[in-house]
Amino acid sequence: MNLLDIRAYVCPMTWVKAKIALDGLAPGDSLEVLLRDGEPLENLPRTAEEEGHSVALRERAPEAGADAWRVVLVKGAGEISKET
Repeated sequence: MNLLDIRAYVCPMTWVKAKIALDGLAPGDSLEVLLRDGEPLENLPRTAEEEGHSVALRERAPEAGADAWRVVLVKGAGEISKET
């Protein structure tokens, strides 16, 4: 599993960094993301799901800091078409 530590970033850079990392993976591959509580934890999983990826895990990561969380994203087969 690939690891991405974005605790030093704020939105929207948290999603930009995660998207770049996901773009380098094959569909079905996992990306473990370390991020901070608050806006990054709210926005990153939601945006990932909106883009066709899934959230396999969301848990506190106390070993990475008091406000750190671990989110595991699984890359989807491709972006969801926005056409109606």
